[in-house]
Amino acid sequence: MLVAYLGGTTWLGLRLGARQKDARDYFVADRAIPWWAVLFSIVASETSALTFISIPGLAWAGNLGFLEIVAGYILGRIVVAFLLLPRYFEGELVTAYALLETRFGPRARRFTSIVFMVTRAVADSVRVFATAIPIALILGDVVPRAALMPTAILVLGVLTVVYTYKGGMRAVVWTELVQAGVYILGGISAVVLLGQAVSGGWGAIIEHASAAGKLTVLDWSFTLSKPHTVWAGLLGGGCLAMASHGADQLIVQRLLSSRSLKDAQRALIGSGFVVFAQFTLFLMVGVGLWALYGERAFAAPDQVFPTFIVERMPPGLIGLIVAAILAATMSTHAGTINALAAATTHDVYLPLTGRDANAPSTLRFGKLAALAWGIGLTGGALLYKEQGTPVVVVALSISSFTYGGLLGSFLLGIISRRANERDAIIGLGTGIAAMALVVFAKPISAALPTLAGPLSPFVGIAWPWYVLIGTTLTVGTGMLASRMHPAA
Repeated sequence: MLVAYLGGTTWLGLRLGARQKDARDYFVADRAIPWWAVLFSIVASETSALTFISIPGLAWAGNLGFLEIVAGYILGRIVVAFLLLPRYFEGELVTAYALLETRFGPRARRFTSIVFMVTRAVADSVRVFATAIPIALILGDVVPRAALMPTAILVLGVLTVVYTYKGGMRAVVWTELVQAGVYILGGISAVVLLGQAVSGGWGAIIEHASAAGKLTVLDWSFTLSKPHTVWAGLLGGGCLAMASHGADQLIVQRLLSSRSLKDAQRALIGSGFVVFAQFTLFLMVGVGLWALYGERAFAAPDQVFPTFIVERMPPGLIGLIVAAILAATMSTHAGTINALAAATTHDVYLPLTGRDANAPSTLRFGKLAALAWGIGLTGGALLYKEQGTPVVVVALSISSFTYGGLLGSFLLGIISRRANERDAIIGLGTGIAAMALVVFAKPISAALPTLAGPLSPFVGIAWPWYVLIGTTLTVGTGMLASRMHPAA
């Protein structure tokens, strides 16, 4: 089953790549993708092994509070749909950062694009690593222990690079539809098996989980130290969604593949509700795992669901589940490769060389950029080391680190008519530098005890607040800098 899935996905991507005619077709599918396909492509791009593996681990260790963050995702999408999307569709844009060149200038575009590329590359490497966890457990008796993780990462990386390099955005979108169906079926299968494995079925699971507080969703306390509260969810999660879906090329590129602005808005807002249902499904898997394993200890929350797969699922279904895990990550991985290649080509290569975006050489360079990024991301995954923190939190923290600066740059251009290119760059640079202190306050304090006192207020800030803080600092600094020079 696993071999059939991998072979079928790769074959589909290669077939779809045969119809490309230029770089526009390669990166935005000639803006011919129907809205419902874009919707599920967005959902699939947000669903990697982090969702499949790490989200159940969050519910196993805690409760359903993560849904507060997901509710914020819906609000953030609505803002992006009506604030940023109309501006993207006013011109023939291929990357989100071309909008910043229109408002500020080429240096602002290039700077923000490079920030996106670095952040996305690091975060996606973590996602690829997460996929290797269950594969390593399953292949434990077949492959030498030292080669388990590298083998799983290389298989995943090579196959994804092959069809993404050849097929471009059209291959990414349509294979993601297949992948979404596979991992949703895998999640539903896990729910059914958990109901059979626990005495009394899901009725007993819900009863025991409710009594233990595992079904708690809302926490109205206002504190910067807790990640799962109503305020962190609606404000922090909303800002995170605004950044990830309005300032991140990974999602914006899919929206730009839509046939019209209305289609893009429909796909973006609709995806928020589908994602909410999807996260609910995987969190309930975590609740079922808690009921099944009780007080059993695990090295990390990310190992709970893979352990259930190995111990409780029949061989044929294990093949489906592993295929689902690969599907979840391959969809995000493929989209990341294409988005990074698009940013490299349109935000760096074309402005510096002055070449025509529709020239055959541009398509060739775009494909080479996709190949290079695919190799780089696979290499980054090989370098990552597992830790006790859930991988989903690690990846979201990395993304939130620069998302605030990226979103702030776009909002600065909308809010302030006085701000110029220099102000935008100063605001973005300040926002990222400040967030470096917030995100890395704990390790910096440990390495440099003399800074422990000054950095102590930042140590306990939870990751959902990162984007809101970074956005506020970027916009505030940019507007302040704009007051240091005469109005244009």
